[in-house]
Amino acid sequence: MSTSDHPIRCLSGADLRARYNATEPVVIDGASIEIPVGRISVLIGPNGSGKSTLLKLLARQLEPEAGRVILDRREITELPSWELARKLGILFQENVAPHDLTVEELTYHGRHPHRRMFESLTPEDHTAVEEALRLTDMDPLRDRPIGHLSAGQRQLAWIALALAQSPHYLFLDEPTTFLDPAHQFDIMDLVLRLKRELGKTLVLVLHDLNLAARYADHLFALRDGKIVASGTPAEILTPETLRRVFDIEARIIREEETGTFLCVPVKKAPPASSLFTTT
Repeated sequence: MSTSDHPIRCLSGADLRARYNATEPVVIDGASIEIPVGRISVLIGPNGSGKSTLLKLLARQLEPEAGRVILDRREITELPSWELARKLGILFQENVAPHDLTVEELTYHGRHPHRRMFESLTPEDHTAVEEALRLTDMDPLRDRPIGHLSAGQRQLAWIALALAQSPHYLFLDEPTTFLDPAHQFDIMDLVLRLKRELGKTLVLVLHDLNLAARYADHLFALRDGKIVASGTPAEILTPETLRRVFDIEARIIREEETGTFLCVPVKKAPPASSLFTTT
């Protein structure tokens, strides 16, 4: 049975409100979201719109001021840390590991939620690590120290660690930022394989609207801490929605060969108030 067919899989947040401390402004303000299971969802929006913060709330990396998150029909606050780590893997923009740690050693760290303290590695641990290295195409580099990898290879190594957890849900916060186009496609093609081959539910934060259009099944557009639009790329990537979310004028082109959409920014849109000025 694939993840998408499993009867108890679900991930949602209701009426979420959050800030990082009492003296700072609200970052997420009343957001409700239901993640499509077994699909690729992408959070888009301008800088400061709350994308990464919403991801942290859904992963219990940040406690909400109000609202709740439901994971597989249970309040996420009820889950022990080890159980949450078995269900959900998350990678943020900055990950740090000793530079002399090898790719294989890093990947084995993903098995910690499945082992008790001082417990020896099991055949299941070895199988999970081998599968993670295979899926990420990092097997040939398994003995390479992390410090000797390119930025794209490092990102794949960290994803291998997350996959070794054997999670049902995988969150990736800006996984393609600062990577060249070839490595961006490596990451996104891997994301697509994880959905198709393993039925994973994937949630990404992306700034590249064209990558989002090509790979996402569902988009959530944020602005000022609120989800202002959600739907398929065809429904969300319209000149009107992009104007409302990003303050840009854009042309949307449908690529005939793949059927995907391309967003071509043209210029900054006029202030919202002037959009409704009548003469």
